[in-house]
Parts: sequence; structure tokens; C-alpha cells
Amino acid sequence: MWSLKNRDMQVLKFGGSSVGSEKAIGSVVEIVTQSLQNKPSIVVVSAMHGVTDQLLMLAQTAAQGNEAYKTIIENIEQKHLDIVRTLLPIQQQSSTLSIVKQLINEIEANCEGLFMLKELSPRMKDKIVCYGELLSSKIIAATFAAKGINQQWVDARELIKTDSNFLNAVVDKELTYKTIQDYFKNPANAFDLYIAPGFISSDKEGNTTTLGRGGSDYTGAIFAAALEADRLEIWTDVSGMMTADPRIVQNAKEIPQISYQEAMELSHFGAKVIYPPTIQPMLAKQIPIWIKNTFAPNDCGTLINSSIPDNENVVRGLSRIEKISLLSLEGSGMVGISGISMRLFGALSKEKINVILI
Repeated sequence: MWSLKNRDMQVLKFGGSSVGSEKAIGSVVEIVTQSLQNKPSIVVVSAMHGVTDQLLMLAQTAAQGNEAYKTIIENIEQKHLDIVRTLLPIQQQSSTLSIVKQLINEIEANCEGLFMLKELSPRMKDKIVCYGELLSSKIIAATFAAKGINQQWVDARELIKTDSNFLNAVVDKELTYKTIQDYFKNPANAFDLYIAPGFISSDKEGNTTTLGRGGSDYTGAIFAAALEADRLEIWTDVSGMMTADPRIVQNAKEIPQISYQEAMELSHFGAKVIYPPTIQPMLAKQIPIWIKNTFAPNDCGTLINSSIPDNENVVRGLSRIEKISLLSLEGSGMVGISGISMRLFGALSKEKINVILI
């Protein structure tokens, strides 16, 4: 089949809008089928559009002792059952419908506990929210299987290991890379296509953790870096990074190529196309990133690599950050007093407040 040494694996990540409907998933199937003509692929998928927010609302509603949580579960269940019935041939639906029902039953059992305890911990929030990616990835794996593609569903929680900082876990890269490499070196795990849920992981005790909102991009980068893949493709609903937010700047243009450093700065300071932690593993391994549009696959998109392309403009692009606070600390009581900065940043760190600029 293939060897890790050959760098002939590619990783494709599809966001929530790319797996949010029958038509969108049809585009995903077409794109992935085309990619398989070249080499084996890992496909990382997000939860279906809107489902992560529904799951967060579900957990909060149940923890408030509000029986309306049952309606939210019914809506989530119906959304996924409808997709299965639409995507799969009727004779191949039963096993996938059973998987969806089983996962929904698990959600229901967890929410019953929240309803009784009226308490929602970060650990339990991670446990609930992970079901979005589990549901979507299982359905998409079944879709490829129905088309006769030699595929395997991979549980990212067993391969990506983190600390126990629930809601925004830090990856143990050394352990994770070894775990991923060991899995794919095993001849029993040789397939043409692998489907993995993005965003989710686990700590050393096996508790489910998550990599932060947007973490599915990071999942793709982790797989690509561990396997020294040829490339990481991030498929979304826009044709790459733009010179500005097109919702605000009408004449914003696509950026055909950008360096890792420039992309990192733009994403860190508000550009939503790529999750900031995604870039560092790719930079370390010099693996290019392509940002492409699921709904316009022939568009060029944006290539992120180490080259700095020629640019007649001084500025590559503009970004903005919403909902940010500016804090000014001053006063005569600070003069000549050591440790003020340490106390300030210690207090911010304790509340998990991210400082983006000093």
C-alpha cells in the first residue's frame, strides 16, 4: 500500500458548512473521490453546521433544570436522521440509523444527569459537545462505504492526546505523533481513506477533551504533521483568505499565496478562515496548506507555505477583532513597586483571559 517514509499521504479537512446538507456532502464526496485517484487520504470533518452551538445550548439548558433540553435533543436527532435517509440507499440505512440512535441515547443519558445535578463542569461540556463531530463523521464514513470505497472510521480521541484543560486542551505532541504513526504503520490499518472527527481528543485518563472552537483545522494539522503528509487541504465555504473581511470591504480580493508567518498573524488577529494553532505544526514540518472552497472547488484558493510571494502592496491583508477589551493599568501606587506586572498577568491567566497585545 504505502509507507510513512514516502510522504504520500494527504489530509483534507471539511468544515461545518461543508457537511451541513445533502448537497454539501455530495460535493465533499466528489472532492475526496477525486483526491483518492492520487494517493490515500485522511478526511477530518467538523460537526454539521450549527450543531456545536445546539449541543452547547443543550448542555446549558439541561444543567439549568429546564426540560426544554429534550426538544433540543429531538431536533439534533431529526437533523441527523434526515441526512442519513437522504444520503444513503434505503437498503444501507439501518446500521447508520442505529449508530445515530445510539449516540443520541448517550447524549440523552448525559443530559439526564445534568438535569438532576443542575451543574455543568468544563469536563461534562466537552463530553457533550464532542457528539457533533462523532455524528457527522460516522454518517460521512457510511456514505463513502455505501459507494464501495475502502475506508475506515478513526476515533481521534484514541490518537490525539492532551492535558486535562477541558474546552481548550493542549496537545502532547510527542505522544500524539507516536500514537498516530503507530496506528498508520500497522498493516491491519491500511485503507485508501480514513474518516476522523475533528476537534475532539482525550487526556491521559481517557476523558474526552476538545481543542477549542475551530479545532478541527488543528486536528487536520496534527495528522498531517505526524505523518509528514504532502499537504493539508482546508475546505470551507470561501475561496481562500481575503485581503479584508468581504462582509465589510466590498472590494476585498482573494490572496493566492501567503507565508506561514503572515497567515499566522492574520488568523491570530481576527481572520476566521483558519484556526491559529493550525499553522505552527505545518511550519515546523514545512507542509503546505491549501485553503479551498467546497462549493467552488475549481477556484484557486490560498496556498500557505514558506515562500514570500511578490506583492506590489506593502500590506498583504487586513483583519479585525470583535469583542475585545483594552485594559490600562496606571497610578502612583505602582511607582517603584516590583511584581506589578506579574500580579496583573497572573490574575488574567487565572481567569483564562487571553492577552493578544501588550
